[in-house]
Amino acid sequence: MKDQAQIQAIITNIEKVMIGKKSIAELAVISLLADGHVLLEDVPGVGKTMMVRALAKSIGAEFKRIQFTPDLLPSDVLGVSIYNPKEMEFEFRPGPILGNIVLADEINRTSPKTQSALLEGMEESSITIDGITMPLPKPFFVMATQNPIEHEGTYPLPEAQLDRFLMRVKMGYPHPSEEIEVLNRLEHASPIDSLLPVISLEELIHLQKQVKNVSVDQTMKGYIVDLANRTRVDTYIYLGVSPRASIALMRASQAYALLQGRDYVIPDDIQYLVPFVFGHRVILRPEARYDGISSEEVLSRVVKRTSVPIKRKVNG
Repeated sequence: MKDQAQIQAIITNIEKVMIGKKSIAELAVISLLADGHVLLEDVPGVGKTMMVRALAKSIGAEFKRIQFTPDLLPSDVLGVSIYNPKEMEFEFRPGPILGNIVLADEINRTSPKTQSALLEGMEESSITIDGITMPLPKPFFVMATQNPIEHEGTYPLPEAQLDRFLMRVKMGYPHPSEEIEVLNRLEHASPIDSLLPVISLEELIHLQKQVKNVSVDQTMKGYIVDLANRTRVDTYIYLGVSPRASIALMRASQAYALLQGRDYVIPDDIQYLVPFVFGHRVILRPEARYDGISSEEVLSRVVKRTSVPIKRKVNG
């Protein structure tokens, strides 16, 4: 299957740079194919920036990086109109949001007003400056990072804004043998410098369209809704997921099925993606925190307690 081969080629290309992070690369590519965005949450130095750069190079995309700081303004993200006295008119200087792959580094270090400027573009696929609405380039993919340990001087993303991210992913530390391999590869030069595209932007846009053609029958849709409803009644969860999360899980499952070489979604696709799609969308009750229970553990319980469809029904 040509589509599956192209997707696997992207992941294999990223693995030339990222050692032992195949599952993270897969999740990033799934999010891109599903036309969503990713929140990378982990400590500094585990390769978050390198992951985004490798993804951008693998598809020949324009890469932009925004380093969020407390003094950053919305115009620093979106762009600004500057008066040109020679031409006697205003000229628009585009900001870094006008790229294909945008790294929003340490998004929780900037003010809510500047965060909103980026998040509006993520939701609407367009930006408005001086009353003029401009579409963002296609594809448009944001990978935002934040450090979950250091909270001093940060502005945590509110739940409504977290909901804009299709997935939340944690990189984790590499295995010692993988870390040795990282040192070996970086001893003389960085592999990112010689990384070449494996597909074109046009081919990627075609793959995004193919994702929407992956079949999700009524049984699978019912299973997704059952999982969402279970989060709304679980005793450890204060706030369950919204219908937007159900849509996100369906779209991510379609992309994952395409990655697996199928044109239909099965329960395994949905179950695998639940912690990444629902994890940042649920708010736990204080009792869960007192008992030392994480959102991943609660969602694992949600999956176990939700009946799995046994038989795939054919539409029509």
